[in-house]
Amino acid sequence: MIYDLIVLGGGPAGYLAAERAGKAGLNTLLIEKASLGGVCLNEGCIPSKTLLHSAKIYDYARFSSAYGVTAENVVFNHKKVIARKNKVVKILVSGVRNKMRASNVTVVEGHGHILGRDANGIQVEVENKVYQGHRLLIATGSTPLLPPIPGVEEGLKSGFVLTSREILDLPEVPDSLVIIGGGVIGLEMASYYNSAGSKVTIIEMQDQIAGEVDTQIANILMKNYQKNGITFQLNSKVTEILSDGVTYEYNGKRETIKADKVLMSVGRKPAVNGFGLENLGVELEHGAIKTDEYGKTNIPEVYAAGDVNGKYLLAHAAYREAEVCVNNMLGNKDLMRYHAVPSVIYTNPEVASIGETEQSAAAKGIEFEKANLSMRYSGRYLAENEGGDGICKVLVDKKYRHIIGVHMIGNYASEIIYGASILMETEMKIDDIQEIVFPHPTVSEILREAIFEI
Repeated sequence: MIYDLIVLGGGPAGYLAAERAGKAGLNTLLIEKASLGGVCLNEGCIPSKTLLHSAKIYDYARFSSAYGVTAENVVFNHKKVIARKNKVVKILVSGVRNKMRASNVTVVEGHGHILGRDANGIQVEVENKVYQGHRLLIATGSTPLLPPIPGVEEGLKSGFVLTSREILDLPEVPDSLVIIGGGVIGLEMASYYNSAGSKVTIIEMQDQIAGEVDTQIANILMKNYQKNGITFQLNSKVTEILSDGVTYEYNGKRETIKADKVLMSVGRKPAVNGFGLENLGVELEHGAIKTDEYGKTNIPEVYAAGDVNGKYLLAHAAYREAEVCVNNMLGNKDLMRYHAVPSVIYTNPEVASIGETEQSAAAKGIEFEKANLSMRYSGRYLAENEGGDGICKVLVDKKYRHIIGVHMIGNYASEIIYGASILMETEMKIDDIQEIVFPHPTVSEILREAIFEI
């Protein structure tokens, strides 16, 4: 049998592409070497959010007296949290499998290796069986980035050093946890394990946490973490992993900190090795598969979507990229736009952002106006967040009068940011946005309030 489409990788990009293609009538084969759902569902997005929700409930129970509620003998059971996380993942993986079945997608488990192309199409081998397809979508995802720091390999073998995979399944909460890298993964795991009882220290090379997040918001988030007892060591470079700690350089001096566990979370890299890309001649750029706005690679009928293209290592970006690829396969011209892709850090408080920051807009020479409003202007935020210090920052292009960036810190931010995405995608002018009726009282009203400040 020759398939219309072979999808290599069953993560967000892969399984959604297979579902869309199958429903559209393409005879589709999906190849996944581990579990359907990929890293996001099994080792990332969903498991981490399950842990963070339990931690949030625990924190609310412990620190609820300001709201007139007192709880006694509150206990955090890490093993039960992990068990519930596993249950949630199992349910969702089963759901993905059911979607494949309903979409008439054939699922093959095993490591897929591209052999090349012949007169009948593209050949992919799985467990010594060769499959052929007219088209190929590469959605192999990403893997943790492991810098060449002395002691890392030994630490991984001993279990002292963890990646984003192992940190989600620790049987016990470590007394002390050192996290190398203050990005999204590091911050979310710091939030969970701090609530669970670990003494957490974050070591970050840059002068702020949270990567390219708006500097003011990054600083507010760090202050909230510090209030909860998390320690930060910025502008610091880890030089060695010891058997019981970490050595790093700060201001030209070498320091050592002891730890029970170390989380290595300095980022992820596209998974491009070991799949036979060279047998088709797929072009790479900066360690990722090079694609155009249609999801196409340099090889005819070969597409790539998700983390493997190195553009936005986010599941929701992967979903849209997958749809763009399938639409173009079906002859429905579609293209990927990245200017309105939101990002979220699911900590407590949450951080959500989209578009340009003040720093990036200035670097690009974009003239803009801004509103920088306390979230306390929202009645619901004030009612539900005693002592909350969240803000909402909106950037508007001076010439065209539409939004070019929104940045928020405060609970519900993750559920509000999609609204900013719609406003940016449609390029609504702020005069028109002012006429939109927002429900009251909601935290989302802060967007409207901010627009009126410009």
